[in-house]
Formats: sequence, structure tokens, C-alpha cells
Amino acid sequence: MGKTLFTGVNVLDCGGDDPFPGEVLVEGNRVKAVARGRGREPLPRDGAEVVDGGGATLMPGLIESHAHLSIDNTDDLARIGMVPPEENTLLAARNARFYLDCGITSCLSAAAAKPRLDVVIRNAINAGEIPGPRLLAATPWLTVTGGLGDMRTLHRPHVATMAIVLDGPEEFRRATRELIREGVDVVKLVISGDTFVPHAPSHATVMSEAEVAAVAEVVHAHRKRMSAHARSAGAVKLCVRHGVKVIYHANFADEEALDMLEAAKDRLLVS
Repeated sequence: MGKTLFTGVNVLDCGGDDPFPGEVLVEGNRVKAVARGRGREPLPRDGAEVVDGGGATLMPGLIESHAHLSIDNTDDLARIGMVPPEENTLLAARNARFYLDCGITSCLSAAAAKPRLDVVIRNAINAGEIPGPRLLAATPWLTVTGGLGDMRTLHRPHVATMAIVLDGPEEFRRATRELIREGVDVVKLVISGDTFVPHAPSHATVMSEAEVAAVAEVVHAHRKRMSAHARSAGAVKLCVRHGVKVIYHANFADEEALDMLEAAKDRLLVS
């Protein structure tokens, strides 16, 4: 396991204190030791690559808890779906490097544009084939007919987006099994609507309890994680009841939902 010693740096440890001059020894991907202040005993150099920071600030890597590596800058869900898989893979690889260059060293994906995109990017990063942050790979949105991401109409029944449209517990159960088979770490549910969905606004809960429970049964059996787009109070409550680890938004949580979040704060993240 390689060692790197950073010298001549101002250390920002993100613990609330001001930056301080010091040295930092990293072994593998872990901080092994920190020497604080001028005139301190220097850290051991044996076997370490020494990097002189020249007075720059050194801080821990940033964590992005709502990453979409496979999505470019657009507000058009149909445009996301229209990107061919080959170009989409190259886009995700470029974004992975961009995130790392910005100091983000860990990403929790909040949905991939296509079913295996996050998986192949995660695997390539782990194998050292492309640069990028450590990544928990997610599914596309799993949504319902009329939910966020369902761009179809009766006269246009085939419109690709970043969502997989499912209805009923059996469809959700089957899709979850398939996506876990393909190697995802996180199953992303769209439990509530959103502001720009006329037939499913943000305060609406569009997934049923049976559908969420079916996904949870499979996810927990395989020791994976669930995340959820959950703006409505009802969606937040479903998340807490069924062991969703990451709840996105929670804008319309009512008092009961807030109390449930408080009681479960040690096992979930609201982002």
C-alpha cells in the first residue's frame, strides 16, 4: 500500500477550526497521521512519496451525495433519453474526471441515465482504467405511469428518458432483481411527483405502499441500498417505513414526517 507525505501545506480538517500549517501522511486511501503547527516533530518519510504543497491548502476529499455522472447540463428529460449509450458512456467518463478534478473523491449516484452506465463507470474507476471518484452506482429512476420521468402519451407511447416506468409490486420486484443482477449498489425510486409534472405535482405521492414494499423486500435481501425522490409528506413516510437510506428533497414533509425523520436520523440521510 503506497504512502504519500504532504508537506508545506495549510491543513483544513473540516472540523470547524481555521486552517493550520502542518504535514499529512496518507497510506493507501486513508489519512494515517497529521502533524500540526510549525516546529512540530516531522512525520516519518521512510517509504513515502513526499509532495511539497508550497503553502497550498490541503483538505479532505468532498462527497457528492446527489451525483448524476451520466447527465449533461440540460433541463430536458427527453434529451437525456435521446443520447445513445456509447456517447452517454463517454459523457459519464468525462464527468467522472471533472468531479475528481474539482476535489470530489466520493459520489453517491442519485440515478443513472441508462441501466448499466453507473455500473461500468464504477468498475472502470475501481480497476484504474479511468480517473474518477469512488462511486456507489445507481439505477435509473424507477417511476410509475404518470410519474416523474414518464414522458409518454397515448399518441407517443415510446419516449426514452432516464426513467424505467413500472406499475404494481410485481413489476417493481422484477425490475429491482434485474438491476441488482446487473451490479447496481443503489436502487432509486420516484415516490413523489415534482413541480414541473402537471399530472403529478410535488405534494403528490405516486407510488403505492405495496410497490415500495416490494422493492424494499428485494433490496434488503441483497443487502443493497435504496434512495428516493420524495418531496411529499406521504413519500417521506413511505421511505422511513421501508428503510430507504437516502431521501432526496422532503420539501413537503409534515409534522408527522419530520418526527419520523428525527427518530430515524441515525440510519438515513436527507439530501
